[in-house]
Amino acid sequence: MVRRRRKWLPMNATIENVSKSRAPAKRKTANDNARDRILFAATDLFCRYGISATGIDAIVDAAGTAKATLYNTFGSKEGLVEAVLKAEGLAWREWFFLELDKLRGQPADKLVAIFSILEKWFAQERFFGCPFINAVGEFDKRDARYRKIALSHKAIVLERLTAMAREAGAAKPAKTAHELGLLIDGAIVAAMVTGDPKVARHAKSAARKMVEGLKTQPAE
Repeated sequence: MVRRRRKWLPMNATIENVSKSRAPAKRKTANDNARDRILFAATDLFCRYGISATGIDAIVDAAGTAKATLYNTFGSKEGLVEAVLKAEGLAWREWFFLELDKLRGQPADKLVAIFSILEKWFAQERFFGCPFINAVGEFDKRDARYRKIALSHKAIVLERLTAMAREAGAAKPAKTAHELGLLIDGAIVAAMVTGDPKVARHAKSAARKMVEGLKTQPAE
């Protein structure tokens, strides 16, 4: 059976009221099966309250499934966390890359416009930061389980940023991509901590200065 991936809509998604059990209301999906419901519930709860603070009971209650179903499907809570991170990473990249594809103007201007896209995301009610940064930050910093998934996600994003930097005429596109990545990560953390989506504008200002100096970099 082919499962439809969760459609990630940070620009216009809404979050249902959270019950006293801290679980989000159940949501109907086009492919309303137990696996999807568990992923939906776990994603909302992990992102909002944290992985450690979210118990299995809250997840299965929100998903309307039994514990046995969760364990039979994902093996363990750790397996569920990994599945959530992979699914969210894929969905976020699909959304982010689609927004990048919509950008118009000169290639260098598109690098700066990345932060306008992020500001819209930061302003959404369902913005709880980056699930990868949150997961790695929440657990033992020597535990490589979630870091490996985070780095895989980051590598794909950096590949896209590198291509954009190369198109913009950067002498060192990979270096420029990493610098943009740092600005992106910093803006995400700052927006989560402050609750102010406008922090993206400070990152945008820094990106503009970076773009202005692209062609002055010595070639690799």
